Amino acid sequence: MSVTVRIPTILRTYTSGQAEVEAAGATLAEVIADLEARHTGIAARVLDDSGRLRRFVNVYVNDDDVRFEQGLETPTPDGSAVSVIPAVAGG
Repeated sequence: MSVTVRIPTILRTYTSGQAEVEAAGATLAEVIADLEARHTGIAARVLDDSGRLRRFVNVYVNDDDVRFEQGLETPTPDGSAVSVIPAVAGG
């Protein structure tokens, strides 16, 4: 299963500046593992020490927030678009 992963500017140092990269996996967890294999260090920015999604990073699969789907077990069908979006706060 091949998906396109949209990489935010802050994480592009791990993808040699690429805004979009390809990854493989049937679930979001598998996609993140494949990303890590191809772009070492990126998983630590998306996952916490317990292996869960960091609370300040939003991840979408085809415009669906994975927090309201199945989290890391959210299916990523072939051709899906995965977006990694850091949360923005301020005041």
